Amino acid sequence: MTKTEFLDIIKKKILVGDGAMGTMLYQKGVFINACFDEMNLVRPDLVEEVHKSYIEAGADFIETNTYGANPIKLAGFGLADKVDQINASGVAIARKAVAAAGGTTMIAGSVGPLGAGISPLGRITAQQAQEAFATQLKALRENGVDFFILETFADPTELKIALTAAAEIAPEMPTIAMLTVNHFSETSYGHQGDDALLSIAEHPNADVVGFNCSIGPSLMLTALEKVKDKITKPLIVQPNAGLPKEVDGRMLYLSTPEYLAEYSKRFFESGARIIGGCCGTTPEHIREIARAVHSVDKAAIAAQASITKELSEHDKPKRTPAVPLEQRSKWANKLANGQRVVSIEVTPPRGFDLTTIIDKAKLCRDNGIDAINIPDGPRASSRLSPMITAIEIERQAQIESILHVCCRDRNIISLQSDMLGAQAAGLRNMLLITGDPPKLGEYPDATAVFDLDAIGLTQIVNNLNCGFDVAGNEFQPGLSLVIGVGANPVAFELEREIERYKQKVKAGAEYVVTQPIFDPDMLWSFMEATKDYRIPTIAGIWPFTSYKNAEFMANEVPGVVVPEKILQRMSSAKTREEGRKLGVAIARELIEEIDSFVDGYAISAPFGNVEFAMEVIA
Repeated sequence: MTKTEFLDIIKKKILVGDGAMGTMLYQKGVFINACFDEMNLVRPDLVEEVHKSYIEAGADFIETNTYGANPIKLAGFGLADKVDQINASGVAIARKAVAAAGGTTMIAGSVGPLGAGISPLGRITAQQAQEAFATQLKALRENGVDFFILETFADPTELKIALTAAAEIAPEMPTIAMLTVNHFSETSYGHQGDDALLSIAEHPNADVVGFNCSIGPSLMLTALEKVKDKITKPLIVQPNAGLPKEVDGRMLYLSTPEYLAEYSKRFFESGARIIGGCCGTTPEHIREIARAVHSVDKAAIAAQASITKELSEHDKPKRTPAVPLEQRSKWANKLANGQRVVSIEVTPPRGFDLTTIIDKAKLCRDNGIDAINIPDGPRASSRLSPMITAIEIERQAQIESILHVCCRDRNIISLQSDMLGAQAAGLRNMLLITGDPPKLGEYPDATAVFDLDAIGLTQIVNNLNCGFDVAGNEFQPGLSLVIGVGANPVAFELEREIERYKQKVKAGAEYVVTQPIFDPDMLWSFMEATKDYRIPTIAGIWPFTSYKNAEFMANEVPGVVVPEKILQRMSSAKTREEGRKLGVAIARELIEEIDSFVDGYAISAPFGNVEFAMEVIA
């Protein structure tokens, strides 16, 4: 594989690497002070098992078990004369594992630091270091690795020497170079991580650069964000599974696969094109990372493909003007004319009987509510089809619906078909959301699709409104869907949430519904930060029914922040009725505070009680 071929691959798709070899061998009984590289000779079966487990988990490439297989490091184990043998065996074992899995996984030749300082900080001269690296790299190249991966270097000087050796041994071989930094984003030699990596990126043989080891996903994201706008070469990150902790005499890494997977999506958003794991990461971590990043990568590619189709001068579809917002629905008309709107959220039933929810919708209609919000699999649960629910509510109750459309469960073809179907069925008001991963719900083993996220889906619906689909096929007339999106003004990573909100507006969002708000100042700050991207803002309102309900919202509903003063206030209620009255009073006070700078309210009906929800605006 040439450098050009490799770079072309990572332009087209994000790559997922494997996890820790040492961690897995340790779990299989290899002593921590053993030479793990020697296992290529004495226990090749164990090494092969580890490779197979990572391939099965979804890794796009595996690293040879040769991290310390250089002459200087092996000399410490009395194995300096077996450099060629250990490296050759490492490649052969990896290739055998790949062949058993179908032969599509790439093989990276792993090369770590020499384990001895470079002069003047150590006893090894630069020439000796380069010769040592060359010996190992030559063995890896001759036995057929697809590319080199130089990893866990604390000294930028040593890494540059390794890069120079790789260029001399195999100038066309793709080469990845990674530094390791501490929790201050510094190398152990005192270099600032971003400056050090920038100097590595300037080396002509460094094709991909980044960080690995030493720190967990949160700190790795911090390190990545410091370099993402400074370096033009592709970036790679391979964090540890958190920091190790001693448990019953064993060093364990406590970051869960789901936690690492969540951060892997953020690595992707921050520009990483290769994501893997280092110490403490297992096949389960890699499986969750692969699911997460391949999904968001597909979503980004699909959205970009749509935009590319739109902008192509050679085969540009005819973009017809969308139906004016005020003509699409009653809800849209009020938004377009600056009138206050109110919706109430009612969750579809677990069964198929719609009688109760239709009666609730009629009650809302009779009390002047503008629309019924219909969630799509809230908190990754399974309920009656929200589209069928919306159709029947509009048909039988004669009140508009707001159909939530979740990216989790349907691929890009199905989502587009559903949007066409919604138009044909007379539905108009949409709320486009990415959706909670299945791990958060009642079906944790269900497969998530995530061909798109809310940004990509917004772009696609916007295009459908203008008369062309994802593939660039034209049709007339265009759809007349009202495009709503979600936002969380109290998100833990607020800058990221603000940036995603801006992207949604650029993609075509026409109104936004917030997560339940309990702190007016946080809402105001979010709106101030996004004032240049202003669209009608519908504030989410959740009236508490009791202190227990408030505690649940504070502790178990993702993305919701309940101030301590409100929890303390709710705790003063002595009876159920007192709790209900206090919950309504708090919601009314909130509405009074924010009424001058929002365009309406999306009121949740706790436990499906729409009468209680309507008390908030009575």
